[in-house]
Amino acid sequence: MVSLQHITKVFNKGEINEVRALDDIHLTINEGEFLIIIGANGSGKSTLLNIIQGAEKPTEGNIKINNVDITEIAEYQRSKWVARVFQNPNNGTAPDLTILENFRLAALRSQQKSLTIGLSTSFKKRVQENIAALEMGLENKINQLMGSLSGGQRQALTLLMSMMDHSEIILMDEPTAALDPKSSQLVLNLADKINRINGKTLILITHHLKDALQYGNRLIQMKAGSIALDLNTQEKRQLTLPKILDLFT
Repeated sequence: MVSLQHITKVFNKGEINEVRALDDIHLTINEGEFLIIIGANGSGKSTLLNIIQGAEKPTEGNIKINNVDITEIAEYQRSKWVARVFQNPNNGTAPDLTILENFRLAALRSQQKSLTIGLSTSFKKRVQENIAALEMGLENKINQLMGSLSGGQRQALTLLMSMMDHSEIILMDEPTAALDPKSSQLVLNLADKINRINGKTLILITHHLKDALQYGNRLIQMKAGSIALDLNTQEKRQLTLPKILDLFT
């Protein structure tokens, strides 16, 4: 469970260009939820994810994961709880390493590193079995460089890589923004499967309103750094595209 209490984030505090990106946010995200976040540009969506990840520290307030106060815990130390899929498919992977090597680094993400990354036969088999589920034919190309793959392939693999350690929460900041419709659907279907079958908590920011309707079991809308709307599963099911468009007027 993720709990944010009185979270405020002010950039350039006290200066002429001061920006209040988040304003007294109270939000509890239960284990196993698939939370969709919508909102106009500048409404605070990405800043909220950055606060959870630890890339930004709140100006005020505290954040807890499973009742552990992590407000002052560094970003790298939160990796045992939190994984992230970025908007740019080139982020989150090492392009000059093979698919297999990237998966091994992901598996060691929250562990102490040594000079070798240990690519055992059993680990190779595990990676191939996971990749085979994508039906992309990449399970037999695990020695191919990650940088040679398409954006959709990299995003799907990045999402799979987030499952290689014991992270409970996956943050997805517009992960399909740079993808074609087919690749976008593949990535979101995979995210939905990870949530339903593996019970991972997912937080997805999207500007694609059809995706906001189709995926997730909870939806919040952000406006000017605050949560303007919070819909549970039943309320979300009542949404239609015209209704969700009205939220932006």
